Amino acid sequence: MELHDVWFVLIAVLWIGYFFLEGFDFGVGVLTKLLARNRPERRVLINTIGPVWDGNEVWLLSAGGATFAAFPEWYATLFSGFYLPLLLILVSLIVRGVAFEYRAKRPEENWQRNWENAIFWCSLIPAFLWGVAFGNIVRGVKIDQSHEYVGNLLDLLNPYALLGGLVTLTLFTFHGAVFTALKTVGEIRERARTLALRVGLAAAVLALIFLLWTQAENGDGESLVALIVAVAALVAALVANQVGREGWSFAFSGVTIVAAVAMLFLTLFPNVMPSSLNDEWSLTVTNASSSPYTLKIMTWCAVIATPIVMLYQGWTYWVFRKRIGTQHIAADAAAGATH
Repeated sequence: MELHDVWFVLIAVLWIGYFFLEGFDFGVGVLTKLLARNRPERRVLINTIGPVWDGNEVWLLSAGGATFAAFPEWYATLFSGFYLPLLLILVSLIVRGVAFEYRAKRPEENWQRNWENAIFWCSLIPAFLWGVAFGNIVRGVKIDQSHEYVGNLLDLLNPYALLGGLVTLTLFTFHGAVFTALKTVGEIRERARTLALRVGLAAAVLALIFLLWTQAENGDGESLVALIVAVAALVAALVANQVGREGWSFAFSGVTIVAAVAMLFLTLFPNVMPSSLNDEWSLTVTNASSSPYTLKIMTWCAVIATPIVMLYQGWTYWVFRKRIGTQHIAADAAAGATH
């Protein structure tokens, strides 16, 4: 296996890790409006992800940085062609981070409500747009012989990509509902399980249609295996949720995301960004990659840094592993800090 193939796999792993981890905290952000009934409950939801949301975004930074360094042609075409959607995602992530930190800085109800609205919308928008972006990457976009995107914004809003956005939005919301049930106690835990069933059923229908569509157009034997694993894991997550095994349900919902994203990368390889105008103009792991020397240096850096980051993040989740509920929120602290 060549180094550019290795880095394609590593970038796929980084995106899988990002969607697995950021997926549930996007879902929790959406649930601040769908599940929480009052300010203490919203604070409970925010506190479940307060210690970890920023660490989850490290995977996005790593994926973007690795793409820039390992496949500069891919990075350039992707970020120039998808400029507006990616800018909207970036702004949402910035505002979302500010909202987590600033929500509790003042006690006024309007102040807190505005930041809570920001958390909701800035969780929902990226959860949807990431699906649209990856749907377009897998489907192929208008790339000319100079490897430049020559389409427009409306070309990105095609039925396949929009369906991909609905899949990621519902799947992340289900993932977040299961995480909420795993991390909370009391009434909010029970309502999270009930909502997880409803959202999970919708996600199952949408995901099945999307993955079958992907398999029919670009799939092979390996992607079919990933499809089967994703569907089976989602069914198992729904069953585990119904019998009150939140830990297993969260694990299976995570496997669903892992398998579904893996399937997209399996159907994409050896392309990194197919051209819908001419297959010969597609960006591939060969013509979009950096020099072998650059990839070699990057590999050694990844070997050293990746275990450290994973150990630290794992330790963070272990430290903040306990369940919480409204009884842990002091009556006069509804406007307190998020973490």
